Amino acid sequence: MTSQKLISLLAAGAALTAVNLSAATGDWVNLFDGKSLKGWTQRNGSAKYAVENEQIIGRTVHNTGNSFLCTDKHYANFIFEVEYKVDSRMNSGVQIRSHSLKSYRGGQVHGYQVEIDPSERAWSGGIYDEGRRGWLNPLKDNPAAQKAFKQNEWNHYRVEAIGDRIKTWVNGVPAADLHDAITPSGFIALQVHSIPKDKPEGMEIRWRNIRIKDLGPAKPLPLFDGLTLNGWVDGAGNPIKPGGWVADEGALHRKDKGGSIYTELEYGDFEFNLEWKIAEGGNSGIKYRVTKYDKALLGPEYQVLDDDKHPDGKKREGRRKSAALYDLFKCNDQKQLAKVGEWNKTKIVVRGSKAEHWLNGKKVLAYDTTSEEWKQEHALSKFNKHKDFAKNPWGKIMLQDHGDLVWYRNITIKPMPPLD
Repeated sequence: MTSQKLISLLAAGAALTAVNLSAATGDWVNLFDGKSLKGWTQRNGSAKYAVENEQIIGRTVHNTGNSFLCTDKHYANFIFEVEYKVDSRMNSGVQIRSHSLKSYRGGQVHGYQVEIDPSERAWSGGIYDEGRRGWLNPLKDNPAAQKAFKQNEWNHYRVEAIGDRIKTWVNGVPAADLHDAITPSGFIALQVHSIPKDKPEGMEIRWRNIRIKDLGPAKPLPLFDGLTLNGWVDGAGNPIKPGGWVADEGALHRKDKGGSIYTELEYGDFEFNLEWKIAEGGNSGIKYRVTKYDKALLGPEYQVLDDDKHPDGKKREGRRKSAALYDLFKCNDQKQLAKVGEWNKTKIVVRGSKAEHWLNGKKVLAYDTTSEEWKQEHALSKFNKHKDFAKNPWGKIMLQDHGDLVWYRNITIKPMPPLD
C-alpha cells in the first residue's frame, strides 16, 4: 500500500468517526424535572427564577447585571433542545459551553450564547460570545432564520455542539453554523438580560421541555488531513497560495518561500501534538496563542532547530535550542534531544498562565506567565517591549517559515476547558 493511499484511508477514517459521533443515539436526558430547580445554580445577576406549570420562568428586575441559571453539570459534545416563550420587550439567550471562574473577571459568566432576540433585528438563533468576543455568527445574512422566530408564541431551539462546530435551528429552520474551538465544554445556562430603568420589572421568559443528548467528552481534533492545506491560512487570514507550503507524502512541507502559516481557528487551553523534521542547518518554530499585538502577529514560540549547525543553537545560553521557549526559557535538559533529518515528537500543553514543552516523550520545559521567573527572563529578552503578548488567553497556532526546509505531520489539538 502506498503512503498516499494510507493517508487517504486515515482521512476517511477520521471523517467516519466524526459522522458516527454526530449520529450517536444516546438517550435523551431531561435537564428540568418540571417541579424544582434541582441541578441548577443561579450566577451573577439577581433576576427572579421560579418554577410554575412545569416551566422555568425568568423575570426581569432593575439594578442588576445579566443573570444566569446554570446547570451544575458540564457538557462537551451534545444535542440540546428547549422550548421558550419570551416577552417581546426583553432580551435573553441560552448559554452553552460556558464558565464562571474566579480567575476571569471575578466569576463573570462567559461563553457561547444562542441568542433570544424578539427585537426587529431578529437575530434569534445567532451565536454571541457572552463576556468575551461579542457576535460570532449573527443572522443578518440568513433571512429564513430571522423569519422563523414566532413573536409571543412558543419557539423551539435545537443546538448541536460537536467538536469545533456549533449549529442551531429555530423552529426547524437552520440558523447559525459556527466553527470555533476556544471553549470545548462547559455548563448550559438560561439568561435573563439586564434591563434599563425605562423598562418594567417582571417581564418574563418561560422555558420548558429542556433536554440534552450527551455525546461524550472533547476529543483531539486533526489540524492537517494529510492531503491538503485546508484549515490553514496566511497572516492576513487568506487561503495559502500554492508553492510555498505543500502537502507531500502526508506531511506539511515548507518547499519554497511563502511565509508562515496559521490555523484558521483560535484556541484557548489545549494539548497540541505534532511530529517535525528539519533539514541540516535548518530553523523553524511553532508559535501558539498567536494574536495581533502592537501591529504584529505574536505568540510564544516552541523552537524547531538544528542545534549544532544553526548559529541560534549557541545563543542566549540555550534559550534558542530545540523545544526552548524562544529567547526566554531554556530546556531543563540541555542534551541533544532533537534529531536532525529524522522525525521528532512535540507536545505543547497550555492551561491558563501555565505551559509545558515536551520533546520526544520528555517534558523539557514548564513556565508560568504570572511568576517572578517570567518577569526576570523578560527583563533580559529582546521581546521585553512585547512582555505581555504571551498572556493572551487564546490565539492561533503558527508554523514558521524561516527560509529553511522543514516538515510537519500528525498535527492534532485537543481543546481543554479553562482552569480557575
